[in-house]
Amino acid sequence: MKRAVEYLAQRSTIMTLVELTGAFEGIASLKISQIRRETLASQQFFADLWKIYKQIRVDELFHFGRLQNTGEVIKKELMILITAEGSFSGDVDRRLINRALAEYNPDKNAIIVIGHHGAVQLAQRSIKYEHSFKTPEQDLKINTAPLLAEVQKYQSTVVFYPQYKSLMTQEVRQIRLSAAVLERGRQVEDSEDIINEATYIFEPSTFAVVDHLENSMMQITLSEVLLESKLAQHASRFKAMSMARTRGDDNYSEMNILYHRAKRQEKDERLKEMINSMRGNLQ
Repeated sequence: MKRAVEYLAQRSTIMTLVELTGAFEGIASLKISQIRRETLASQQFFADLWKIYKQIRVDELFHFGRLQNTGEVIKKELMILITAEGSFSGDVDRRLINRALAEYNPDKNAIIVIGHHGAVQLAQRSIKYEHSFKTPEQDLKINTAPLLAEVQKYQSTVVFYPQYKSLMTQEVRQIRLSAAVLERGRQVEDSEDIINEATYIFEPSTFAVVDHLENSMMQITLSEVLLESKLAQHASRFKAMSMARTRGDDNYSEMNILYHRAKRQEKDERLKEMINSMRGNLQ
């Protein structure tokens, strides 16, 4: 049996781990709250843009902000896979990659992966991807312009990302970008203001303003998807830290029992030695 001082050292180490996991759990919870507030703000901004866009667009089609572009569109569907930067993401990245590859056809699809963990998994399976981006380090004010530039090169885009359901549950979801923008637009109430060329001046042209609005709404939608992914990642960390803290508490309790047991045994042994010593002296 170990000495009490050894159990005491192990108990101290476990307590430190419990405190650290509790701190990380609190940070993840704070991040989740911040992302939720940012998502609500972006949803309101999207609604304001849609009210203008709906009244001045030239048709019912969504053009990905390409009306002013002259470049040739690639006749493929772009698949954007959003994963974690590190491997600490539970099994959601593996499930996401599996789901995306079940629909992947190299003749019809191109892949862009966000997050080093996803890029590594694709490389391990010898799947070629066009570009990889780092997962945004910050949770607020995410710059999606480079990603949007890639989206506009392709005929259509589908996004695979982890969706936050609860602190203990994260699911894989996929959306088609244009359909997602239009679906969100249908949920926005009509504006009371009349916005058209008779009441407003659009510079440099109405087509340019429509393009800009489509670009902005796609950037908002991509930002919210990335925020949703970050939310799921923080929830995964929260879950992992919560489980680690619970295990740490259990280990601490067990180590505390062993420490006191060893301490009592050492006292009993010292007492026996003292009694035996006194008996020897009496003889």
